[in-house]
Parts: sequence; structure tokens; C-alpha cells
Amino acid sequence: MTQSVNPPIAKTVAVVGAGTMGGGIAQALVGHGYAVLLRDVSRELLDRAAERISRGLAHEVERARLSGADRKLALGRLRITIDWTELGRADFAIEAVTEKFDVKAAAFESLERQCRPEVIFASNTSSISITRLAAMTNRPKQFVGLHFFNPVAVMKLVEVISGLETSAATLQAAEALARSLGKTTVRANDFPGFVSNRVLMPMINEAIFALMEGVAEAGGIDEVMKLGMNHPMGPLELADFIGLDVCLDIMKVLYEGFRDSKYRPCPLLEKMVAAGRLGRKSGHGFYEYTAVK
Repeated sequence: MTQSVNPPIAKTVAVVGAGTMGGGIAQALVGHGYAVLLRDVSRELLDRAAERISRGLAHEVERARLSGADRKLALGRLRITIDWTELGRADFAIEAVTEKFDVKAAAFESLERQCRPEVIFASNTSSISITRLAAMTNRPKQFVGLHFFNPVAVMKLVEVISGLETSAATLQAAEALARSLGKTTVRANDFPGFVSNRVLMPMINEAIFALMEGVAEAGGIDEVMKLGMNHPMGPLELADFIGLDVCLDIMKVLYEGFRDSKYRPCPLLEKMVAAGRLGRKSGHGFYEYTAVK
């Protein structure tokens, strides 16, 4: 059964962005003894995130990984807010907004105005340069990438990415935070896509090319990779789970970062995103879903 722990480097963590990833990170933090200030642009988004976190912690109770009393304590450690000034109380800040540089940069500019100089900033980006994001702040030595994976409650890996000026102390503190949540950390240097998406996204992109060119149907492509390569999900099913818009954003980062044609986004991927077929969250991607998730 999961027990609350004494946080090693922080007591209060700001999480900016209450979407799937931000909410998942917030759930992991409150479940492991941290107070969390979860910030987003509207009460509606925050209320939905709080409900997902409540359900997620209830699931932990059902699986005997958390007691009912600990769930209640965990929910009491969560505070949702639209007010940037409240984040000034944080000892550590994690950004988990949409995978677009301008949006992330704006979030860090706002955090910079509120947080104490010694507070470490971490980005949950899955592909964008940590060095470039760090340059938007006055604390590049205290800036690091913490790339959690979806669903956060299940996935054990966290990529810890150092920018050009990230200090050794910052890396160690970020790793300590991730490990206190029961995660396994792997260090990566600041190259587009890091390790995970530099390897994964070209595979997904190539599967979309295979579909576009009529090599096989979507189900066939996924079945080959599941049965032939022992992947738990096929690449097209996984793309739907991630979100086709997110896949496209990452492919664009890879293409622009390396300027290599092998990272060119598949035209079919661009067309589907333009049509609003984003995968599970829109109810329609390479497959159809009965409910938007």
C-alpha cells in the first residue's frame, strides 16, 4: 500500500497545466506527501482535473495501493487556482502545458515573476529544447526537463533532461523528486525528442506513411507490430492514445531541430489533425471511439 513520504527537496510543488499530464503529475505528487498548487486558465479546466485526480486516487484505493484515509489526506493537499500569485509559495515548479514553445515560454515567464530565485523550474516537454526554454528565465542553472509518461500513475519512467547550463545540483534534485514518486529516472542530454520521442515518433510517422501508401490497413499495421514485435499497442493505436496533434507537434520539432527529411511529418498526419481527427480525445483518429477520453 502506498504510504505518504517526507518530500526530499520540496514541500509544495506548483504544477502549471491541468490537462492529462499536469493532472497525472499532480495526482502522483499529492499521493506521495506533497502539497500541490495546480494552475490553469479556467475554473472549468481545474474542476475537471480535480475530479480526474479524485477518481484516480479512488482507483488506487480499489487496488489496495492507498488507504481511504490516505486518499482523503492526499486530496486535502491539492489546491487548484487560476491565480499566478499563489504559485509564489512553491518550492519547486513543473510546467505541463501544451507542446508548443510559445505557450511554455509564456508559462515560465509568469512563473519567473512569482517564484523565489532558488526555486527549480522543470518542464514536462516531450521534445522541445530545455536550453531554449531555460533561456526564457533568469535561472538556467536551475532549469531541467522532467518528462513524465502517460498515464503518469502507471508509467514508471521519467526522462531527466539537462540543458546547456543545468547544474549538477539541479539534476540531482529533480531526480530525487521523481524517485520519491516511485519513478525510475534516465538522464538524457538536450537534443530534439530526447531519447523516447526521437525513437518512437519516427516509428509512428512511418506507420502512418505505410497506411497512406496502402501497404496495409490500420488494424493490420498494428497487428504486425503487436504480434511480430511484441509491442503492447500498435503504432497507430498508440498515436490515437497520445493525440495526433501532439504527434504532429513533436514531428515538427524533430524536423526543425535536425533539418533531416527522415523526420518530415506524414501528409496524412497533417491532414487528419487539420480535420480535427485527433484520436481518443476527439472520438476519431485512425480508429473510432464510442466516448471521448
